Amino acid sequence: MVRQKRKLLVMESNKFSWQGELTSVQPRIRLTRSFDQRSHSYLGYTLGIKGAIDGNDGEFLIGIGKAAQAKHGFRVGDRVSGQSHPVLDNRLETAQFYKTSALKVIESSADDLNEPPPWLGVPPNLETYRERGHRRLDARSYKAKCQSCIWGCNMPVEIIIDHWNPSQKRYRFESFCYGPKSCPLYRAGRTRSVPGEKEWYGKRKTGSMSKILPTAQWMNKDRDLYDYCYISIIILDLY
Repeated sequence: MVRQKRKLLVMESNKFSWQGELTSVQPRIRLTRSFDQRSHSYLGYTLGIKGAIDGNDGEFLIGIGKAAQAKHGFRVGDRVSGQSHPVLDNRLETAQFYKTSALKVIESSADDLNEPPPWLGVPPNLETYRERGHRRLDARSYKAKCQSCIWGCNMPVEIIIDHWNPSQKRYRFESFCYGPKSCPLYRAGRTRSVPGEKEWYGKRKTGSMSKILPTAQWMNKDRDLYDYCYISIIILDLY
């Protein structure tokens, strides 16, 4: 544990200089799921960059705050530079680097961009994304057609799988679309399920429902009422 903390402190102290051309500017949003409940954390924006970081050429993702985006108005095609720390927990970020400073626009992109879709202009503020809401987006469609679009978003998802023990969590990434419903590139993909549903349902005969319905055992000794209550809880419409 001590070694791990020391390693994290070393990573936290490292700051890497980078520069390159923006290939995408998308909202940086984290999603928390707990059965049929969900909440969002609007963290800022994620910059997709083709260039060099710490002297190494490649493509990488940089996390920035909403104030930085409001100041610079980044969009695809801009040449930019900055300094960032490596992400400590890659389960909670799609970017590899964040806590960015010394941002600078070296050269702005040309005014004429492609005919949408995808949309490659300056993305709106985070309040606009919150108001528009999202719909699930097929992961393959996102990677093939929507990674550069301002309406696409690849979210880190934190899933609480046990209501009575919130420390039990799982992590994954899910892609979403905030764009027009008429977009010809849009594909919804398969319905997503939340890990923990089956485990929760499997406990319905063990008495755990007494935490929700303490009088259920008195009302129905055969516990048929438990089945009814669980069915009402676990049938979800996830989107």
